[in-house]
Amino acid sequence: MTQLRDPAHRVSPRARLMWHVESAISAVVVAAGLGVGAYFALPDGLRWWATGLAVVGCAAVAVVVPQWRYRVHRWEVSATAVYTQRGWWARERRIAPMSRVQTVDFAQGPLARLFGLASVTVTTASAAGPLQIEGLERDVALALADELTHQAHLVAGDAT
Repeated sequence: MTQLRDPAHRVSPRARLMWHVESAISAVVVAAGLGVGAYFALPDGLRWWATGLAVVGCAAVAVVVPQWRYRVHRWEVSATAVYTQRGWWARERRIAPMSRVQTVDFAQGPLARLFGLASVTVTTASAAGPLQIEGLERDVALALADELTHQAHLVAGDAT
């Protein structure tokens, strides 16, 4: 039996920094919400302990999750398929044959634009949903979207 290897390419190292910023923003919002909740729901002695615990937990997540995501997120494209690996809690590996590619989308959110990054989403005829490659350098993402569109067109042309 053969092992499914990791896809060849990592996302941009700047993705790790972008994910740290995203996680930090989320951590601040969650910690503030938990702090306000603790202020109104808990007695004086427990308020500060609960708030401190929430802040430490949120900070730990903001530091650890982006590092883990960067180690896991990978992608690869061949003449016949798109192969992705993603996740931080549950790892997902997906391979989509070029013959199943329906659309290729390029996207940049405000934070991704700030870091010069983008995402490519490949929609297929799969019930599992689209394949998404996040954290690519903008130029790499544009070239990848063009390449995937071209290869899918070639495969579709061969099928007819």
